[in-house]
Amino acid sequence: MPRAAGGCLCGAVRYTVHGPLRNIRICHCTMCRRLHSSVGAYSACAPEHLRIDSDATLRWYRSSPAARRGFCGRCGAMLFWEPAHGRHVSISAGSLDDPTGLRIQDHLYLEDEPGFFHSTDSGP
Repeated sequence: MPRAAGGCLCGAVRYTVHGPLRNIRICHCTMCRRLHSSVGAYSACAPEHLRIDSDATLRWYRSSPAARRGFCGRCGAMLFWEPAHGRHVSISAGSLDDPTGLRIQDHLYLEDEPGFFHSTDSGP
């Protein structure tokens, strides 16, 4: 039984998660801001719990030596962030189908927070 499901804007990439999901981390780093045109919001799961159900347009981009990012080659939706160590796969929170029951856990790289965005939620 899947814990969650999701996909891209055009529906060409779909996935299911068959295990626990981490609560949402909001990332303010420059790379996430440029990819999302704002901050990035990610959950995560163990790689063995993520199943890609349709991937004809799934593309991967090595954004740094430390990670690669998965996106839809048709609609451009950012879906995954996968660190080189391979201990988890981060999933773009906006690509998850509701309801997830997930909450904001914390914020990363607040020192890079853009001037137009001010963290006001209760996450640390």
